[in-house]
Amino acid sequence: MTDDGTLFLTSEECAGLATPEEYVRAVREGYRQRGEGAPAAPRTKLTNEDPPGMLTGYTAILPETGAMGGYMYAAGFGDRDARFVQPVFDADSGALIALLDGASINPFKTGAAGAVGVDALARTDATTLAVIGSGAQARGQLRACATVRNFETVNVYSPTTENRETFAAEMNEHLDAAVAAVASSDAAVEGADVVITATSASEPVFDGELLEDGAHVTAMGQYHPEKHELDATTVERAKYVPDLRERVMNDAGSFINAVEEGVVSEDDVHAELGAVVAGEAPGRESDDEITVFDSGGTGIETVAAGYLVYEKAREEGLGTELAFAPGSQALTGE
Repeated sequence: MTDDGTLFLTSEECAGLATPEEYVRAVREGYRQRGEGAPAAPRTKLTNEDPPGMLTGYTAILPETGAMGGYMYAAGFGDRDARFVQPVFDADSGALIALLDGASINPFKTGAAGAVGVDALARTDATTLAVIGSGAQARGQLRACATVRNFETVNVYSPTTENRETFAAEMNEHLDAAVAAVASSDAAVEGADVVITATSASEPVFDGELLEDGAHVTAMGQYHPEKHELDATTVERAKYVPDLRERVMNDAGSFINAVEEGVVSEDDVHAELGAVVAGEAPGRESDDEITVFDSGGTGIETVAAGYLVYEKAREEGLGTELAFAPGSQALTGE
């Protein structure tokens, strides 16, 4: 590991340093390590009413990557926007090797986690994709997932016509698949091999009865106990795989809702994604099986992506060196 100081990278410097394929490879490796025992803690969230705001963070250690760290972001407090800060530490020495403005990385590392879920659980012959949502996270999901399956058709729905049409036009520029805006979530989901939900919705965004046998669903908006993008029918029909088992009954709103409706119990959590990636638990076991990957965001993809970007930045000579004092200097003389 380098003896240089801490490398600070702005969001602009991070942007474009890695391809979606590279993010997916790094994040898949991170989940493999998690499946073999690497530590990761669920997100914690603090909220305040006056002034209104939210402070969120999560952490992980990836020993084989040689990095540990996490993510902290604040939202609200006046401007109703978010700020992301991402420290990366050397897993051996504990030195702070990088400090990243994580804004531009966020959709790519989250998209990579979704793609790892698709790769581990979707049918290998999947060609039709439904995307519910048209924001930055939906864009990141689509670009990453297109690296793990040969999609021919992508149907996107979001409530605002202009947003979904703009999304489709933009994604057609990036992908070989034909991307089309459709007028309803039903139209997107019917016949889809893979469904991605990337919304801020509090209620289900499609009817689980419409899922085809053999479909896979990746849900990216599930980190609040009272929000459930997926209905109880979807959860009941599916093999359910979360990013971290520990968070399921705390903030995996779709699963919590299904438990409250009496259609599943905690025993119906199949395994963490890392266990599937590492081969410690089976993934898809038949072409007719419905699978769900429920991603609330973890330090696993955060550390994997952050270290990837750090290495790329070092190679290209980007960033600004900062000096952080070790703790041994905290009680030195006056």
